[in-house]
Amino acid sequence: MTSTVPASLTRSAEAAALQAVFLDMDGTLVDTEGFWWDAEVEVFADLGHRLDEAWRDVVVGGPMTRSAGYLIEATGADITLAELTVLLNDKFEERIGRGVPLMPGAARLLTELAAHNVPTALVSASHRRIIDRILASLGPQHFALSVAGDEVPRTKPHPDPYLLAAQGLGAEPARCAVVEDTATGVAAAEAAGCRVVAVPSVAPIRPADGRVVVSSLEEVDVVFLRTLISARQ
Repeated sequence: MTSTVPASLTRSAEAAALQAVFLDMDGTLVDTEGFWWDAEVEVFADLGHRLDEAWRDVVVGGPMTRSAGYLIEATGADITLAELTVLLNDKFEERIGRGVPLMPGAARLLTELAAHNVPTALVSASHRRIIDRILASLGPQHFALSVAGDEVPRTKPHPDPYLLAAQGLGAEPARCAVVEDTATGVAAAEAAGCRVVAVPSVAPIRPADGRVVVSSLEEVDVVFLRTLISARQ
């Protein structure tokens, strides 16, 4: 059968198509941002220090080296960054070992992306040991690949993790939609040239050019993500 759609329109549609979706983990797919803070509070309590609740917004969403380094400096704790990183990962693994709650809409979104054959990657600042544990709860079959914070020279807020994910899936960053919950993650995705959906978890995120802010993953589906990319043209 001969197509009646002009070739120019077909090429335009292909150029505007959603090529991949990249999903953050903590606070986006799984309700674990609070777990990290609890782990930090417990570890520093064992070290004889009490964390100020105001520091929570400072350390959320960033690479562990940044968060841990900030807390060492803020408390004056006598511990190295490497030692603290091990303690925090151990404490966090202990918490997720008791169960990982999914964010509302997460399971439905992952199932829908798979049903529509949309290439999907998990992109997190968490270390590989943590990602692999949580993937068991999310279902590794939902992701074509995953990128961990300790597998890139520079993690979020730098664009490297998202650029690596795009390269791994053979996608153009501008044709990729990213779902993030923190300003740090949003900054990384935007620096990579991706279209961003922000679902704030701990701290608010403002709408901006090329960025849409929603209150829950319940508002995000494949049609929404495809429209996000086509609307950019």
